[in-house]
Amino acid sequence: MSDTLSIRDNRTGKEYEVDIVDGNISASHLRQIKVNEGDFGMMSYDPGYLNTASCTSRITDLHGSQGILRYRGYPIEQLAEKSTFLDVVYLLFNGELPNASESASWEERITHHTMLHEKTKRLMGGFNYDAHPMGVFISTVAALSTFYPDAKEVESKEARMLQACRLIGKTPTIASYAYRNSRGLPYIYPDNELSYTGNFLNMMYRMVEPRYQADPVLERALDVLFILHADHEQNCSTSAMRNIASSKADPFVSVAGAAAALYGPSHGGANEAVLNMLREIGTKDNVADYVKRCKSGEIRLMGFGHRVYKNYDPRARIVKQIADEVFEVTGRNPLIDVAMELERIALEDDYFVKRNLYPNVDFYSGLIYEAMGFPMEAFTVLFAIPRTAGWLAQWMELMEDPEFRITRPRQNYQGFGERHVPDDYRS
Repeated sequence: MSDTLSIRDNRTGKEYEVDIVDGNISASHLRQIKVNEGDFGMMSYDPGYLNTASCTSRITDLHGSQGILRYRGYPIEQLAEKSTFLDVVYLLFNGELPNASESASWEERITHHTMLHEKTKRLMGGFNYDAHPMGVFISTVAALSTFYPDAKEVESKEARMLQACRLIGKTPTIASYAYRNSRGLPYIYPDNELSYTGNFLNMMYRMVEPRYQADPVLERALDVLFILHADHEQNCSTSAMRNIASSKADPFVSVAGAAAALYGPSHGGANEAVLNMLREIGTKDNVADYVKRCKSGEIRLMGFGHRVYKNYDPRARIVKQIADEVFEVTGRNPLIDVAMELERIALEDDYFVKRNLYPNVDFYSGLIYEAMGFPMEAFTVLFAIPRTAGWLAQWMELMEDPEFRITRPRQNYQGFGERHVPDDYRS
């Protein structure tokens, strides 16, 4: 047996052999299949890229049917238990976890870039108080491109790493300033003696106290949530990052474009939709009726199911455990009882089980963010901060890819053929 695919074109009777490499065929090899010599050739048609591999990557390994997620080969469960977010960023960028010395040097390198140029603060202050934090985040990240002209040196490995460190260091500062601008509060400068997430919470919530120290349980909970959201293979925003970067755009505008894709409610707004659903249900007693309405097609069950996972999202189990730890500190949100009852019924109901509708990472994360004091409009920004690490890892991998190409998909044109403009069309 050979690693080839035999194709017979019944239109012409011709047969073709296409190589299979790593379980895939190259779409460009289909172009040899033609009816006439002048034809463009056969193309694969895949709206939404449901079954198209757009790149080769060594970063995130995702097996949705088995509920497996690994970064550089390490199971997400082990990283969430034993690692820190900044160590995971190091892993995504460099391929290996850091030792103690490397970890300390890496943290120092990132914290060196937490400050924003003072003019950036004035830029952010120009937004209305009711501007959505995600819109402010996207605009500010893009604006950073104008402060760092060396960001355009995308061919330089050293320059790429410098910009990546700048972005990892500055995104929590941007996010916190966007929040405080919406509240009319003064900006808080970074405190680089604190941990990555501890510093973020400090910039979010510090008021008049000389120094803010987050509860260690909440600090660690946010760190784990950042680990869980750091990367997730070729999703919508990551694909956007690669598409933009394929033109060799600098990483600041590329990350802004990826964040814009995340801004869409179908991608980054899922946990907000879950909270709205739980509030609509109200109490445990209303769950059974709500489930019936879902099964009848009247409404949609939010926080269940996933484009990739056809099993229990491994991140969801970790988030559920974090929720219990957070509520021990903040007090129990009554909506958690609604969520747990909804999960119990859905996991026991054949209708949902047969459709692989298991809880995903967004099902409990919104409840945790709300318990920690984050406003709902900030949820997508909380997603963007850690996902910046994945976007940048994918960007750096793309820049070193021997198969690097500028992205240029084809289309299936079904419009008019040639037409001629009438001489009297404006009469």
